[in-house]
Amino acid sequence: MMDGVPTVDFRAVGGPDHAAAVRAIGEALSTWGFVAITHHGIDPELLERAYREAEGLFAMPADVKRSYETPEDGRQRGYTSFGVEHAKDHAEADLKEFWHVGRAVPHPNSPLPSNQDPAERPDFMPTMLAFFTQTEHFALRLASVIAEHLGLPADFFAARVAHGNSVLRIIHYPPVDDPQPGAVRAAAHEDINLLTVLPVSTAPGLELQTHDGRWMPVEPPAGAVVCDTGDMMQLLTGGLMRATTHRVVNPPTGLVSSRYSLPFFMHPVPDCSLVPVVGDRSFGGVPRDFTAGDYLERRLRETGVA
Repeated sequence: MMDGVPTVDFRAVGGPDHAAAVRAIGEALSTWGFVAITHHGIDPELLERAYREAEGLFAMPADVKRSYETPEDGRQRGYTSFGVEHAKDHAEADLKEFWHVGRAVPHPNSPLPSNQDPAERPDFMPTMLAFFTQTEHFALRLASVIAEHLGLPADFFAARVAHGNSVLRIIHYPPVDDPQPGAVRAAAHEDINLLTVLPVSTAPGLELQTHDGRWMPVEPPAGAVVCDTGDMMQLLTGGLMRATTHRVVNPPTGLVSSRYSLPFFMHPVPDCSLVPVVGDRSFGGVPRDFTAGDYLERRLRETGVA
């Protein structure tokens, strides 16, 4: 247990304890918006390679990294410079830089941007695409469990994310020495998307906000992934699946080191409606023509990347 946030062994899914696992995952996400999953099938050696590639990528000169920045598409692929993104309604920029990798081959008629492949790091893109594929495979299985818990068809979410804008965000939080007042590695926010899968980061710092407003460190068991549901999931499910506020705090004074993180954000196709299909059908006051693409575009503006 993570001080209240359940840990579920994913080997139970499809086995004799399947119903109990579905219930545990569904209740964790509806209560906390977070759950830790063990035995998820993501290769730990691949994760280690991905972190080595991330470290090498962000060690490149700033001007080289900026050559892969694409503000014209809201920085949905490639590099985003340090100090660009900030949390919605938070004035200070987050203390991070990051790189987005999407699926390898967008659908022929897809409006999604193409990946930015750094020529200076020939092993970066193959490694990240392999990690993207493994993580997406797990995320789709988890999404089917969520659908079952909600009484929806097993492929409800899978049908909406096929060829969608899911993205792997490779994040570097540089050493924190003397930050501006109010500046933190990632200020309090909720994720935009349907479902986030977060393998263990290279250093602690993730915290979630409890129902009574306390901040609680998220410290999963060794080898687990932390999964949380975002705003789009909260909207589609009429508030049944929570989008929980969380943040990444600065390290203790005197601990000056980098932190790397590899969250996978599952997004639906841009034209997916976000009108609730279960729960409170009027949740969020979503108009019938409001889509995932509309929501993402609005949030990219609110966070300063577009």
